[in-house]
Amino acid sequence: MHQSDRAGLLYALAGFCTLSIGDAIIKGMPGAWPAPAMAATRYIAGTILLGALMVRHQGWASLALPRDKLQWVRGIAISMSAMGMFLAVWLMPLAEATTIAFTQPMITAVLATILLGERARPATWIATLIAFAGVFVVLRPNFAAAGWGVLFPLLGATGMAVTIIANRAVQGRASILAMQYYMSVTAMIFLLFATTAAHFTGLENFQMHWPHWSVVARCAFIGLSATLAQWLIFMGTVKAGAGTVAPMTYGQLLMAVTLGWIFFDDHPDPIALLGAVIIIGAGLFLWWEGRARAPKPA
Repeated sequence: MHQSDRAGLLYALAGFCTLSIGDAIIKGMPGAWPAPAMAATRYIAGTILLGALMVRHQGWASLALPRDKLQWVRGIAISMSAMGMFLAVWLMPLAEATTIAFTQPMITAVLATILLGERARPATWIATLIAFAGVFVVLRPNFAAAGWGVLFPLLGATGMAVTIIANRAVQGRASILAMQYYMSVTAMIFLLFATTAAHFTGLENFQMHWPHWSVVARCAFIGLSATLAQWLIFMGTVKAGAGTVAPMTYGQLLMAVTLGWIFFDDHPDPIALLGAVIIIGAGLFLWWEGRARAPKPA
């Protein structure tokens, strides 16, 4: 293995593990503030950081909102992903919510077929069917306690899949920094509207109030740590390639299991572990099949 590959794997692993830290912090704040408000605060913090970097490197004019509609699709999709995962980790053990979210590669492959016209390989459908069989296995011990709320991690996975599809569609239209900023600022705007609209529904869980300062601080920390995580994953991809670092995403699951065990006394039961193995196996199969089909360098 080349030195750059080793460095890339370590960067990516650190990035994916950092994402689980944010999920664990959110799990420790159920009911402290409405989920849209927490997600909005996360993206406010991220937008401030990215906006400062944009001004430094590209000037004040770079802070203008994007006119490209697909940039707004990216922001709304990542917002739905964030809210889905916020609600998921409140209702379910952290490891199991994270496990179900790992259906994202299969959902992405299916959506690429539908929305981008990419040719669906048999491996895509096989991996998708296997992964969703794993989802049903994971859901069985949780459905009685959480009801239909156990589908929130699927909302999170679908939102992330749409984000990735939109990322492909807008690739090359702006700098990498600008792409990160556009996604963050559009997500922030959408979530601020969602927070306001949810407040006026009258539902108790969405009523806005002035939170304890620590809630805002933790949400801001999640925003900054998520921005750092995305940078680490990007650096890993640059150094080793997307195909090489892809399996490192499962470091996020290992971190989720560890944090859930230590801080929330969530002990994955055998059924949930079986479902996790099925979902991870489907993802690794799809990754391996894609690597096997990739053209070899001359």
